[in-house]
This record gives sequence, structure tokens and C-alpha cells, in this order.
Amino acid sequence: MARRVGHEAGTRARGTAQEPKALKRALTTPLLYFFILGDVLGAGVYVLVGQVAADAGGAVWVPLVVALLLALLTAASYAELATKYPRAGGASHYATRAFGPFAGFVAGFCMLAAGIVSVAALARGFGGDYLSAFVTLPVALVAVVFLALLALVNARGIKESTRANVVATVVEVGGLAVVVVLGAWLLLRGDGDLGRLTDLGTPEKGAAAAVLSGSVLAYYSFVGFETSVNVAEETRNPRRSYPRALFGALATAGAVYVLVGLAASAAVPTARLAGSSGPLLEVVKEAGGVPPRLFSAIALVAVANGALLTGIMSSRLAYGMARDGLLPGVLTKVLPGRRTPWAAIAVTTGLAMLLALTGSVATLASTLVLLLLVVFLMVNTAVLVLRRDPGEGDHFRTPVVLPVLGIASCVLLATQIEAAVWLRGLAIVAAGAVLAAISVARRSRRTNEGEGRRADVDASRPG
Repeated sequence: MARRVGHEAGTRARGTAQEPKALKRALTTPLLYFFILGDVLGAGVYVLVGQVAADAGGAVWVPLVVALLLALLTAASYAELATKYPRAGGASHYATRAFGPFAGFVAGFCMLAAGIVSVAALARGFGGDYLSAFVTLPVALVAVVFLALLALVNARGIKESTRANVVATVVEVGGLAVVVVLGAWLLLRGDGDLGRLTDLGTPEKGAAAAVLSGSVLAYYSFVGFETSVNVAEETRNPRRSYPRALFGALATAGAVYVLVGLAASAAVPTARLAGSSGPLLEVVKEAGGVPPRLFSAIALVAVANGALLTGIMSSRLAYGMARDGLLPGVLTKVLPGRRTPWAAIAVTTGLAMLLALTGSVATLASTLVLLLLVVFLMVNTAVLVLRRDPGEGDHFRTPVVLPVLGIASCVLLATQIEAAVWLRGLAIVAAGAVLAAISVARRSRRTNEGEGRRADVDASRPG
């Protein structure tokens, strides 16, 4: 979720009165691979490893592997649809093609809501143990101030924000590499406990239930790949390049996350890992050799960068939907000089603040996963529905069993989400359904009025 600034928001936010020209196909397979990898390798793992340990036990790597496998099922559906319809729009476009504008709106709204929820979760993560290495402040206060500052940076302009992203990405990936190296060093010197790597289950849950519960949170670490469909239109030979880049990037991210999970589990007692809001910092403290404040600074950069980029995506997506008449028109207001969507930034930031004040990191992460499961369920089903459409030339075709298993995986993960999270998620989806119904009704009325005017014109012409 952390890299969701990109073509989905940009495509919606830009527009002309003319039919847009085809985008330049400039992305090669390696470039697309790194684009997707950057999307997936976000800040979530910095704050969620401890929560996964609390749910699953010491074998943190097991839920991470399960989450990777489940993500690959839905990724296969995205690979088929992205190469079949290589254009920006993503899940909303596929749902509209398969089920109509109502479903397409709900899919787009859930993506928008997921972005806002992700920013709220990262804001709470920023105010945890990583920040405590420098100063101790109430998490709620930090979250509100943090989000306000991000909104100001967002309003200043996207150029300044995205330039910093390149450096921040290198920093956060370097931080994960440090954790893996320190974990290996700790084991080589005879410390740590390899026995924890097979410890599954908690006093409240058996092994199977613990793995499934932990996989819901671990799934958060792999989201982001779904936004890459928006650059398929700009990829050379997407039929060949997109699946290779997508599956390769997910496999690489999975390997990195599993190594981080192994290092954290072996280095730090499970109870201590589960009780920390800065779990990777515990590995650094246990291993030594790297100043905890230095690593805390790296983690804070990662979390802030992820929150900023996701906030930019959310505000631009809200602006684009408002410009298209799908959300209230007030969200289209922009700053005169900067030309940034201040109204959309203010509203999405305000909603993120409300969520950050009313939910923990684990609750917010589970809410985001629930929203994306709704989207992924639509995408996996859309693959099967759209099989009757030959598409636009040659495209990747996934075996039928994979989207079927993808649908089953969405249902399975949804059953592991707590009732309180369901209430929050259903309220968001219900709001999207109401707005979708209003949008479809307005569009239908405009269509009928247009047809009526054309009929009047035709009737007035002499026979």
C-alpha cells in the first residue's frame, strides 16, 4: 500500500476535452519489475511483524509465506486482465466491464477508502516505539500532527514529494537488509533461538487458526501490486513483460519478508516482539552493532514515506472521482498557485485522522485488508465472467483454477477478520454502495434526458 501514488491517481486527475492519445510504451521488463517491487516493499513490515507474532506465535515466517501464496492467486487474475485490457483504471475498470458501473464504482471507492485507512495505520505506526527512541509522546497526538504535516507537504506539490521518494525507498529497503544481516550475525555468534521458528499457535488459538489469523495481517505487507495494472498500457509487449515482472517482484518481496520474519523470530523472544510497536528495532537492540536511534530514524523515514505517497494517491483519486461526477464537486477545488487539490487533501486527511484516533494499527491493517478483499473478490470473479470477451489481441491467460482459488482465498481470509473490523469495513462499503447507487441513477437520468432531446430534434425535422 505504501507506493500507491501513480498512474491510477494521475490518470484520473488529468484530463482534457479531447480524446486522450495513447501512452508511450517505455517500460521494459526490468523497469516494470522494479516499479512493482517498489510498490510492494512498503512500510507495513516495519510495524506489523510484532502483530503477526502476537497472532501466530514465533514462526512469523509461516503467515508471511501463506500471505504470499494467497496474493499470487489474485496476482494471476490481475496479470490476465492487465494484459487483456492494457489501460489505466485497474479494478474499477475490470468490475465495470464485467458487472456494470455500480460494481465499478464500489471497487474504486474501496480502493480510495483502503488508501485512507492505510495512511491512518502508518500514522499510528509512526507514533510508536520507533519515535520513542527520540521522544515519548501520546500516539494519538503524534498521529494527528503527523497527518497534518503530511497534508501540508502534499498540498505543496507532487514534484517535491516524489523526488524524496527515490531516496526514501533506498533507505527503507536498506533498513530491511540491515535486519536480515543482524539476525544472521546474531545466530552465527551463538545467540538467538532457532526453536522459535517452528513455534506456531497461541494460548487462545491452535496452529491452523493462528496461521490464518496472522496471514490476514501479513497480507497487508503484500498489497500494492494491484496498482501496477495502471502502467500496463505503457509497457512494451505487456503480454510477455507484465506477468514476469509481477510474479518476479512478488517473489522477491516475499523472500525479503520471509528473511526479515526469520531474523526477527530467531533474534527476539516472541512475547517481546509481539509487545513492541517497533518490532524490527528489537532485533537491532538484541544484535548490537547498529545504533538503535539510527535504525529508528530509518524506520521513521520508511513509515513517513509510505504514508505520504499513499496520501497523495488518495487525495488525487478523490479529486479525479469528484471531477468525473462520482463524488461531491467540492473535492475538485485546487490551490491557485500550486494547483494541488486542497479540498481533497483536507477531506482525506480528516478521515485518516478520525480513523487513526479510533483504531489500533492491527485493527486498521485488518480493515484495509477487508476492503481490498472486496476488490480482489470482484477481480477474481471478473476474470471468469470476461472469459467470453476475446479482449484486445493476445494476452496472458491464467488457468481457471487460480481465480477460483483466488475467490476461495478472499472468502477464507474474510472469515478470519474480527467482528469489530467487519462493522467498520461494512460501514465503509455501505457508504460506497449508496454513493454508487446515486452515481448510477444520475448517469441514467442524464442518458435518458439526452436521448429525449435527440428524439425531440428528430421529431422536429421535416419528413
